[in-house]
Amino acid sequence: MFEFFLGHYAYWFVFILMAIGLFGMVMKNNLIKKLIGMSIFQVSIILFYVAAANKWNATVPVLNHGHHGAIETAGYINPLPHTLMLTAIVVGVATMGVAFALVISIFKRYNTLEEDKLLREMKKENDNQ
Repeated sequence: MFEFFLGHYAYWFVFILMAIGLFGMVMKNNLIKKLIGMSIFQVSIILFYVAAANKWNATVPVLNHGHHGAIETAGYINPLPHTLMLTAIVVGVATMGVAFALVISIFKRYNTLEEDKLLREMKKENDNQ
């Protein structure tokens, strides 16, 4: 049983990061802390895919031109998950940029970043209209 936990340490680390990020998104009232939780959650998902695509003692799938024998595909790493996670990093950075811009706009308009105060201010604003 101990070997199972030791052999899958990367997945346990990802699970802990995922729980921390989810806790930050759900339980915190400050919008900045929620965004930090979302960022931790995104990073944990990326780490999960990279850890799942990792293969020990493997190499990149580049063949020599003079190779004419049978190709042993078990010795190669699939580059597709790594490429997709590179795209996910770019999308995550763009998402965080837009989210921080919205948080700045919210703070300029309502002078608070606390969720409960913000909801009260928005309700007051709707009642006045």
